[in-house]
Amino acid sequence: MKTTRGLHRLAIGCVSIAAVAGLGAGLAGPATAAPSVQQLTDTIKQGAKKPTKAAPKVQQQSATANRSITTNAVAGPFTVPDGTASTASDTVGFGPQQTNFGNAFGYAIQNPNAGPPGANDFGCKPKSGQRPVVLLHGTWENAYDNFARMSPDLKAAGYCVFTFNYGKLNITNGGGVISLIPGANGTGDIPTSAGQVATFVNRVLAATGASKVDIVGHSQGGVLARQYLKFNGGATKVQKLITLGATNHGTTLLGIGSLGRSINNLGIDVLGFAQLPVGVSGIQQVVGSDFINKVNAGGDTLPGIDYTIIRTTYDEVTTPSESTFLTAGPGATVKNVTLQDGCPIDLSDHLSMTYSTRAISIVKNALNPASPVVCAKSGPLVN
Repeated sequence: MKTTRGLHRLAIGCVSIAAVAGLGAGLAGPATAAPSVQQLTDTIKQGAKKPTKAAPKVQQQSATANRSITTNAVAGPFTVPDGTASTASDTVGFGPQQTNFGNAFGYAIQNPNAGPPGANDFGCKPKSGQRPVVLLHGTWENAYDNFARMSPDLKAAGYCVFTFNYGKLNITNGGGVISLIPGANGTGDIPTSAGQVATFVNRVLAATGASKVDIVGHSQGGVLARQYLKFNGGATKVQKLITLGATNHGTTLLGIGSLGRSINNLGIDVLGFAQLPVGVSGIQQVVGSDFINKVNAGGDTLPGIDYTIIRTTYDEVTTPSESTFLTAGPGATVKNVTLQDGCPIDLSDHLSMTYSTRAISIVKNALNPASPVVCAKSGPLVN
């Protein structure tokens, strides 16, 4: 059995579960980062027991699940051009701060629309020298389980933090088996999701009065941001892009098996299905896909954007892990960072990166170079 693992996959059609399980069985990580299934189950149960906190009045909104974003005259609902109904939704209320992905995942199963603490105060005004920070979750994740530690940390550091759930697509329209799990978002067509990002960023800019935002994206959230920058007008509205384990150049099939095993280890038996359709966005993130080729055509970067690209050597989903790194083109700056360089005790894998003390410190440093980068022991259950 392995650790809390990866994210992303393939297939608008069906993938044989035997093939997925076989790929997963061949993957290995550091022995010290391999908790038992019982440990994972215990942490999930612990996270699921924590009560929901009510949203403050400035954030109060309808509790209707998966409500399309319509606040502040934003058009909605968001739909895939062919009518398959990929939607974006606001978070509702706040869950507790978490210290690891296992707890956050368990809580999100019970509270799939919860927001991470510290996010979505639309009355927040950025301090001098700061921009609003928009957090973009990854495939099969949501705003809460991806950022239940990072969001409150950034808020405590003085930033105006915003996030939402994007790319919600049901199983009948190609969202895959995983879309049956509460809170499993980011399965819809990525170019469509980029339009949802554009709408959300416009909301943030209008509410805060800022001219630009900074974006932090995990996994699909990173390459989604690049799609937004290149094709949806984002290049004039974003100053800094910070990614963690982003599928910038696609992922290999090894990442698919890893994902199925990870969700199984978290107590959801997706490997019990005879076949595993993995969702539209999964196939788009495979090495050599039309989507990956188009987003990288003409170079990895755009002029005027500052990129910080973070990887972990223990990434089992974005494989090989170096494929996340970008090469700077004219007018752009790129800082490629490996979590373990100078900090070998950070054993974070793909899912746990956003709970890593070191990774969060690198994000803060990218936002403000005066903020120190620290080294601390981190891993799937130690963050």
